Amino acid sequence: MPRVLLVEDDPSVREGVEIGLLRRGHEVLAAETGEAGLEALGAFRPDLLLLDLMLPAMSGVQVCCRVRETSQLPIIMLTARGDGSDIVVGLDAGADDYIVKPARTEVIEARIRAVLRRIECPVDARPAVERHGELDIDRAGHTVFTSGEHIALAPSELKLLLYLSAVPEQVFSRQRLLEEVWGHSYHSDVRLVDACVRRLRTKIEDPSSGPRYIQTLRGFGYRFGPL
Repeated sequence: MPRVLLVEDDPSVREGVEIGLLRRGHEVLAAETGEAGLEALGAFRPDLLLLDLMLPAMSGVQVCCRVRETSQLPIIMLTARGDGSDIVVGLDAGADDYIVKPARTEVIEARIRAVLRRIECPVDARPAVERHGELDIDRAGHTVFTSGEHIALAPSELKLLLYLSAVPEQVFSRQRLLEEVWGHSYHSDVRLVDACVRRLRTKIEDPSSGPRYIQTLRGFGYRFGPL
């Protein structure tokens, strides 16, 4: 079972989530501050970080940014508000998903499984490395390069790029991408898709020009190319 690092300052929420995941077989390490969570990363080596957005002193967004400086560890944000701009900030900082508190343990576990599945992208019969201009996509190795330089992508970013580039020029709605990439089969927050696209563009696009690889068709969705 996945090892989960839980960073949550509310004792009742922290204990409830920790006990629920432990009962389902997860190995869980709980921390109550962002600083403690960052210190625990190296020794505990979790498979996923479950991170409260509104932490004291060092916020969840700050923790997320620190983690993303050196790691593409899957991150799920916990938030008490489902409609605030702070969620968008958290997603832009590099979170792969978010959960609105309070949430049942089965919901949290389902989101954990969905995020981790994005790392296990299936290998298809395409060439080992696809070249799109200066962008090289190694589907078998799950790696991406621009101008020969390796680009570190979070699980959601990689899965989104692989999904879009598999069918160049086809337009996918944000709801379709939410279902296929995030595994949310119900109506959910398409801000996950928009935030992931923004992060992906900062890594693979030339900031001096308009989007070349991930294009927006207003009112319809996103597509890969044309190049």
